[in-house]
Amino acid sequence: MSVEENINRIKNNISEDVTLIAVSKTKPVEVIEEAYGIGIRDFGENKVQELVDKYDKLPKDIRWHLIGHLQRNKVKYIVGKVHLIHSLDSIKLLDEIEKQYKASDATAYALIQINIGKEESKTGIYLENLEELLQACEACNHVKIRGLMAIVPQGSKESCKEYFKQMKNIFNDIKKRKFNNIVMEVLSMGMTEDYEEAVEEGSNMVRVGSGIFGKRNYNNK
Repeated sequence: MSVEENINRIKNNISEDVTLIAVSKTKPVEVIEEAYGIGIRDFGENKVQELVDKYDKLPKDIRWHLIGHLQRNKVKYIVGKVHLIHSLDSIKLLDEIEKQYKASDATAYALIQINIGKEESKTGIYLENLEELLQACEACNHVKIRGLMAIVPQGSKESCKEYFKQMKNIFNDIKKRKFNNIVMEVLSMGMTEDYEEAVEEGSNMVRVGSGIFGKRNYNNK
């Protein structure tokens, strides 16, 4: 199927209030331009360098999402370029984002990434450390939290849905409370293989790569 056919198929499977992020990592500018021409404006990248390179070559009304692990020494490169950081997972990273955005008198909008399955191979904060991070976020002046993100463990549809349910419950619990700098607007979960289950359980932002662009070519960056 073509990129356009894939996008139309996914959009037919999700409601209008769910944001579709086209995950364009390793994909060349020409392919992103094709998706842009179809109307996609939200694109996701895993690596800072790749995002910055593409930012300079593509239309400025694209909303770039940093969905991969963000190293502290790379934060300075994304100031003013990223619509939403999906991978805030520690107080140390929070402090660096606050520092770099303060230096430019800018505001960072971020999601807290939760490692809901406690997988060693994945980044994200463990649930027992979430409260401490929330409190640290309240003290910031240049970081605003807009919601949560998760990558759930691979498994059956039923096991995925169980993790998505847990995330939605955490999201709702935080939403009921009053915080400075923290609102629960975005629940980013669901990828090519499980976005439909994620949406069923309350996700309002899905990150789809191979389901739009086909398999990734890691030799063609």
